[in-house]
Amino acid sequence: MKKTIVIVDDHILIANALSGIISNFSQFEVLYVCENGLDFQEKIKTKPVPDIVFLDISMPVMDGFETAAWIKEKHPNVLIMALSMQDDEQSVIKMIKNGSKGYLLKNAHPKELEIALNSMVEKGSFFPEWATNKVMTSLRENTLDAQSKLNLSDREIEFLKYTVTEMNYKEISEKMFCSPRTIENYRDSLFEKLELKTRVGLAVYAIKNGYSD
Repeated sequence: MKKTIVIVDDHILIANALSGIISNFSQFEVLYVCENGLDFQEKIKTKPVPDIVFLDISMPVMDGFETAAWIKEKHPNVLIMALSMQDDEQSVIKMIKNGSKGYLLKNAHPKELEIALNSMVEKGSFFPEWATNKVMTSLRENTLDAQSKLNLSDREIEFLKYTVTEMNYKEISEKMFCSPRTIENYRDSLFEKLELKTRVGLAVYAIKNGYSD
């Protein structure tokens, strides 16, 4: 049975082009296209609930962040694939926190699109290349007691919680009443202990292990 998809994107030409590409994949089909999150909320009342939602981040009326959070609450079994031109860590972190299990850039090659969809179905997640394999692995791991098993300090755990926020490192240092250099030390220590390489990795780890609000 084919996995079903809904595309939520205010750029209708892009949404229809994406739908056309997906129609060439034998194992997937697009059910319908929505212009924004509110449009999706209305349509899903009378139309089928999909397996996967492709969700544009920047949309009027109801953006991708808000829509993802709504889907996570109302339809937790639906897999969310963020679709964007934004490849900054903050956008990825916020989408992950709001329930996204994947992230794809709009300039991706159709082959990468197919790989991303298959990864979502088979592994439960897909993230861009710079989000390392360690990050993707951490999404699939069971919750761990990181403090006892990895000997994280209270201050490292406090910093870990802030990695999920939209604050930059300087703002985190002010919040924790320490210098930016000390924050860098916490970051580097966590990179080593958790075997991660990016802030996205730290944020994913924090979310999966209960170190976020």
